[in-house]
Amino acid sequence: MSDISRTVSPDDCSSMPQVRAGVDAVDLALVELLTRRFAYMSAAARIKTDRSAVRDEARKAQVLQNVKLAAASHDLPVDVIEQLWDQLVEASIAYEYGHWDAQRAS
Repeated sequence: MSDISRTVSPDDCSSMPQVRAGVDAVDLALVELLTRRFAYMSAAARIKTDRSAVRDEARKAQVLQNVKLAAASHDLPVDVIEQLWDQLVEASIAYEYGHWDAQRAS
């Protein structure tokens, strides 16, 4: 489990090792969050009764819109964050399809 609280805040970094330790801690925390996100995709695959429900373009648009608003409110590059999330959502959909199919294979 990552422990970001043990790293120096970005504003207080005075060396590249501190910066790198912070980035590494954030990366580990992101992987932990992605593990949880993908677990929700497994749950969705279990809950959805129809394979055609896996891809939901309206939900994808909503997720991207939410992320764009959040990125803007944190002064992040909205277009970059949107591209990252588009890739994340597409990977999540592929993962969910895989789990949907595996759960129903016999």
